[in-house]
Amino acid sequence: MNTIYRWMAPLALILGTAVVPASAQNQAAFSTSYTLEYEMKYDRAAEVIKSLADSGHEFARLRLGWLAYLAGRYNDSLNHYNLVLRANPNSIDGRLGLTLPLLVQKRWQEAATQARQVLATSPWDYTAHARLLVCEEGLKQWPQLEAHAREISTMWGSDANALVYLARARVAQGNIAGARQAYAQVLERIPQHAESLAFLKKNS
Repeated sequence: MNTIYRWMAPLALILGTAVVPASAQNQAAFSTSYTLEYEMKYDRAAEVIKSLADSGHEFARLRLGWLAYLAGRYNDSLNHYNLVLRANPNSIDGRLGLTLPLLVQKRWQEAATQARQVLATSPWDYTAHARLLVCEEGLKQWPQLEAHAREISTMWGSDANALVYLARARVAQGNIAGARQAYAQVLERIPQHAESLAFLKKNS
């Protein structure tokens, strides 16, 4: 038996407690946090991992950003994600996390900047592309949105989301025939898509 464990075992008996590895403690904290999140107790879910985040645990800090977002505390969410990026400027999760509260606050340009920084590192990160589409729509950049959505729909042929944005961009530019075509393609992928059905019924 390793010398340190021969020393620790009697000490645990003396103290009346078991020696629990830090990794097991971390796993237990995260497990509790997930359970509380499922119960929509977001602040309590954050509380059980806060000490881990404060000690420099990046994933714990990412979860604090996510939980603050779910709780509707968007500025707190931004602060947590910014702390992640301060410690690790290469964190794609941190940048994508930032886009969430920014999008809710309709800070389209700032969210677009974060999405584009992700794409500069990982050119075909789907999440970054999807959130950039939202920004382009929010900024009413219709030609840019159309080109971007068409590119994504070419790369991911099964994706309906890009086709919805393609249709919206065409509607905004007065291209009703093109919008009908895009919405028809959406229905091939999601037959009961409400927006597509409503548009095609109105513009048949």
